[in-house]
Amino acid sequence: MLATQSRPPASDRSVSAASFQIELPELVLARARRGDVRALEQIYRAFERPAYTLALRIVGDVESAREVMHDAMLRLIERIAQFRGDAPFWGWLRQIVVNEALMRLRRERGATFEDLDDREEAQGDGPPPWMLADAARLERALTLLPALTRSVLWLYHVEEYTHQEIAEMTGKSVSFSKSQVARGSSRLRHLLDNEEVAPCLVATA
Repeated sequence: MLATQSRPPASDRSVSAASFQIELPELVLARARRGDVRALEQIYRAFERPAYTLALRIVGDVESAREVMHDAMLRLIERIAQFRGDAPFWGWLRQIVVNEALMRLRRERGATFEDLDDREEAQGDGPPPWMLADAARLERALTLLPALTRSVLWLYHVEEYTHQEIAEMTGKSVSFSKSQVARGSSRLRHLLDNEEVAPCLVATA
């Protein structure tokens, strides 16, 4: 059994596509596939921060994100022997975290997600919204977006999933993913530009 902590790790204040891209020695992976507890512990410690941060961006709640991270690590233990090395290990584990987070949203909010208002106009291309504000304001702004919109924005812009991949994961269409990115980015810029982000709970260490 992997060790657990009494509280979630501090949220990652940087917005980086590389946060999950952690390379592990082949020896560690080989030992983990054989069920070696120390190797599994090493993997847990290496990925707990990016796993928690990614879960938080999708579910938007500290406690739920911690539970998603825990569930994802349990899935890791169950499935590690199936990992054959055809793709980077970090990408394989990241997909487990995304799947667990999206499943939790479906359980908590039903089979469908709330959408942005159709009257929300998409604006032209511009800099990513997170370049317009510090990390704390950005975190607060993200919590004001609908769950699916927040998830799609993060998966597309930061985790660099394609629209096709996002459509498959969410059960939506490619055009829906594209519209959520366009309108969600516009809404996020609007929140940041107009100082609409009120103080709210932000995950801390």
